[in-house]
Amino acid sequence: MLKSGSLREKILVAKLNNKSADAFAILYDAYAERLYRFIYFKVTNREEAEDLSSQTFLKIWQYALEGKLKTKESFQAFIYKVARNSVIDYYRATRKKKRNVALDAAATIADEHSPEVTLDTKLAVSRVEEKLRSLKSEYQEVLILHYLNELSIHEIASIVEKKKGAVRVLLHRALKALKDLEIKPQ
Repeated sequence: MLKSGSLREKILVAKLNNKSADAFAILYDAYAERLYRFIYFKVTNREEAEDLSSQTFLKIWQYALEGKLKTKESFQAFIYKVARNSVIDYYRATRKKKRNVALDAAATIADEHSPEVTLDTKLAVSRVEEKLRSLKSEYQEVLILHYLNELSIHEIASIVEKKKGAVRVLLHRALKALKDLEIKPQ
């Protein structure tokens, strides 16, 4: 697994900026599943999530062809920002008023064919999904980015275009809102 911010990642991004298809393939393999999962939780439709994931990677490739990738910034934060903007564009295009976040069988997204997924796990995920849907969309977003996709506060701040302190406050408020709904994140 490629670690975000690692020297290897920075080298791959620099190669990608020089139009290296091999570097793009490695970065794609490293981030495709996590990016898809992030988008899926925002649009709740597998086909749309697949399309938006593809569009996101096409946009990243286009940035590379134009030499617009910034090698000094977090590549992970950059791709999530592109994905987030793709989701926003999707909702603007479809004129939906409310974005829903689904945790529909989160355990099965990572391993869809796993027989080990128990009924208890599915029930727990369903309860979390219900509670998460009742939160404000910005709370949903920071919780997903931080706890599900394991992004740092700094990376989330870059994605949502807020200061780190504001992201910490959002995360704190989101956790409090979950706690008030009697859900305790791990």
